[in-house]
Amino acid sequence: MRILVVGAGAIGGYFGGRMLRAGGDVTFLVRPRRAAELAEAGLVIKSPNGDVTLKNPPTVLAEKLTEKFDAVLLSCKAFDLADAIKSFAPAVGPQTSIIPMLNGMLHLDVLDEKFGRERVLGGLCAIAVTLNDMREVVQLAPMQSLNFGERDGRLSKRVQAIAEAMASGNFGSVASEHIVQEMWEKWVFLASLAASTSLMRATVGNILASPGGKDFILGIVDECSAVAAAEGHAPRAPFVERTRGMLTAEGSQLTASMFRDIKIGAPVEADHVIGDLVARGDAANVPVQRLRTAYTHLKAYEKQRV
Repeated sequence: MRILVVGAGAIGGYFGGRMLRAGGDVTFLVRPRRAAELAEAGLVIKSPNGDVTLKNPPTVLAEKLTEKFDAVLLSCKAFDLADAIKSFAPAVGPQTSIIPMLNGMLHLDVLDEKFGRERVLGGLCAIAVTLNDMREVVQLAPMQSLNFGERDGRLSKRVQAIAEAMASGNFGSVASEHIVQEMWEKWVFLASLAASTSLMRATVGNILASPGGKDFILGIVDECSAVAAAEGHAPRAPFVERTRGMLTAEGSQLTASMFRDIKIGAPVEADHVIGDLVARGDAANVPVQRLRTAYTHLKAYEKQRV
């Protein structure tokens, strides 16, 4: 199976690198600067699950992309989605499967409109990974998983083929029959963490140690869960228990990547992760006052950043 990984940053570099290391037919679609970095230093992964250096990994620039691929692994940020689509569109043929790992749901509509719903799978990943100053992929904790599947729940032949190709990477890939539910649950957790830590500019532990902090965090969780329920994807009991436990752990140093991006003045996925929940809540007459405050805060940050 020929797999095109869009980008060789933290997420794409990690999962793509693991598959390439195991002998997979993987090509990275990258910009000129990243292509030069990979040609010079290779793709370097620093990980508690084992370090890897892949010398001169296969790369292609957008203007040189002409071949069709069996699967496209898409791990860009939401604000880069339009540019990413333009770059990998030539690789999409009649039998190509697109596996997006973006957060939220808005990207599915965009991809469906461009390529047709039949080509777009559901997908999500759970991993703490970043690029360091040396442009190495650094995994911050052992946790790693990549779930994907048909959005109607079928365990199709193409999903089984992708599962076989990914299994060799040994990063916890799962062919899921409940991928849309899982995507909603991840969105509830991520939005709760992002809204809380970004708005308060603090770790979960410091928010909890402040007056009204626990009530605020759990109120955000309740709002996100209510929107998910209104959309037909109420979070399941084990997820709710696990999420509430993680977000009420005293002394926790947990923060969202959105908060960390704000600290360095980077772009954030305000509309995709928080704004879309507010819009869906309004459409379903679900009160989302805390989410709305967090969204206003993030949009003000975007205005100031510009």
